[in-house]
This record gives sequence, structure tokens and C-alpha cells, in this order.
Amino acid sequence: MGSRRDAIRALSSAAVAAALPAWATTDRADRLKRLGVQLYTVRNALKADFDGTLRKVAAIGYKEVEFAGYMGRTPTQVRDSLKQAGLRAPAEHVDLETLEKDWGATVEAAHTVGHEYLVVAWIDAARRGSIEDYKRIAGIFNQLGRQANAAGLRFGYHNHAYEMATLDGQVPYDVLLQHTDPDLVCFEMDLYWTTDGGKDPLAYFAKYPGRFPLVHVKDRTASGQMVDVGQGTIDWGAIFSHRKQAGMKHEFVEHDEPGDPFASITASYDYLRALRFPNG
Repeated sequence: MGSRRDAIRALSSAAVAAALPAWATTDRADRLKRLGVQLYTVRNALKADFDGTLRKVAAIGYKEVEFAGYMGRTPTQVRDSLKQAGLRAPAEHVDLETLEKDWGATVEAAHTVGHEYLVVAWIDAARRGSIEDYKRIAGIFNQLGRQANAAGLRFGYHNHAYEMATLDGQVPYDVLLQHTDPDLVCFEMDLYWTTDGGKDPLAYFAKYPGRFPLVHVKDRTASGQMVDVGQGTIDWGAIFSHRKQAGMKHEFVEHDEPGDPFASITASYDYLRALRFPNG
């Protein structure tokens, strides 16, 4: 069974490579060397079999993971499970309210597990009704960023599509970028949600260079459906050819509601490992 699966994956990778432009076979081509996955994609499997799920993720070829909750495990247990699987977890998603109320324990857990980034992935709707609200949130982010830096960590924010919709004549995402200190607050751009919100990731990379060390890699069809990476319309070659400009250091594959989570992250991994792009 294993050899048959490996053969299928090899054919899939070969098909992707055959479709690449001519420059992809020259020394001007670059590739992603260390792929990660946001574990929200396999959350049900993780809850049922924490260690087994991490082993499966590693067996696919992923080197990094991003947590969205420890599924009842202690930070020490999480650290040990990662070590056994041969994975590292440079980032985790944490509720804003948790950071505000339980900063000390959150930082201690991050150090235990080995996180480098604490990322807020959502702002409650009650706290973002106006542009003035977003300016207040930016101030909170700056404070959390100072605290994170003092603790040897980085603080970041992950977007959805709602920050891209004009509010009070302004784009909330722009307000957050403009009113946060680049030395204190970084951004994890979700490339699906940014595109779904009608914005161009490349325009943000150009306007705010270096501010996007983390990205969520998830694809979108022309009609807005979330699909495995490589099955949609996002131009991944263009995105990753601007990695240096964006400041990308970690790329996490994600699919919010995959039919088969492991098949999904395998297909995305195979596509991305075969992908070549200009090393701009």
C-alpha cells in the first residue's frame, strides 16, 4: 500500500513540475524548504489521538506546526509530543482575552513548548464596530508586543476577510498596520481570507515590507470556495517570489473544513514541495 501511495505522489509531483515555467529549472528558481501546517486543519484527529496525529503530520513531510489549542494537554506534554514526532511549533494562536487576562501563564507555556510567536487570530465582533475600535485594538496590540518582546517572544495578528471590508471610510486592516509599531507587532497574513476580502497580498507586501513573517497558505477558487493548495486561482509562484519582501519565515498550510484532513494536507504539501518560483 505504501509503495502504491508513494508512486501516486511521485506522479503528482512530476505533473506539477512539468507545468512549471522554463525559469523553474534554472538556478534562478527557489522553493519552500521547510513547510508547516496549522493544526486546526486536523483538529478532530488531534483531539482523538494527539501523538498519532503529530506523527502522521511529520510522516507527510511537514517540519513545523502551528497550534490552535493544546486539546487538554499540558505544555510539557505538548513539548514532549513534538520532540517525539520530530516537529517544532514556532507559533500558536491565542485568544486576545486570554493574553489580556492570563499573560504570565501564556508566556510560560510558550517557552515550555518552544513557541516564538503568540498570534491573535480573531477580534470579537463586539470590540470592532468602528475604526476607532480598531485604533484602540492597535494600541492594545502595541502593548502586548512590548510585553512579548520583553519575554523574548513576538506578538502577531492573523486576519480574516472582515478586516478588508471598508468601515467608516477606511480599511481596518490598513488601520491596524498603520497604528501598530513594526518593532512590536507583526502580521500573519491569511492568503485565502485576504484574497476573499478583495485585496491583493502583493500590494500589502510592497506597502508594508517585512511585516509578514508568518502566512497561512490556503487556496481559493474563482467562486470563493476554499480548496487544497494548487487547486484554486491564487498565484503561488507570485506570492512566494515576494517572500523576502514580505519578510516570510514560516508558511503554514491550512484548510478550514477539509473533507479528508490528511488527504488535504498531503495534496497541499505535494504541490508546494514541487513548486518553484523566482528567487526575487
